[in-house]
Amino acid sequence: MTHPLVPQIIELATPVAEELGLEVVGIVFHTNQRPPVLRVDIRNLQQDTGLNDCERMSRALEASLDAAEIIPDAYVLEVSSPGISRQLVTDREFISFKGFPVTISTSPPYDGQQEWIGHLIRRDETTVYLNQKGRVVEIPRSLVTRVQLDERH
Repeated sequence: MTHPLVPQIIELATPVAEELGLEVVGIVFHTNQRPPVLRVDIRNLQQDTGLNDCERMSRALEASLDAAEIIPDAYVLEVSSPGISRQLVTDREFISFKGFPVTISTSPPYDGQQEWIGHLIRRDETTVYLNQKGRVVEIPRSLVTRVQLDERH
């Protein structure tokens, strides 16, 4: 379950990231840790996300969070990049990673399989298209639970 402060933090972090040429791709607030850990995943839109991007975002976001005072107690801010082994979510990601190896998980299983490995062709409103050794597999989007880049292949 998403922590109730996460939407406010996203609202605050998104313009901060955009000013730096970055994009917020995920925020998780781990309140079960002491002190709690706020993890912000970012991506550089122009190039591979580097440590410098994480440091710039960390400094800028920390200042904004402190000024907004939306997190009442002490916490640890972690800014990182999810790297290449991550889920594809947005239309832009599906376009950017066309031809890349992916693993598609379905629930319930589709055509007797719960995991499909191949190269991403595209997705449209109803279907994710996968190339499996030259054969096109059409998987209904309603059954897809995740599409993950697969760097093993």
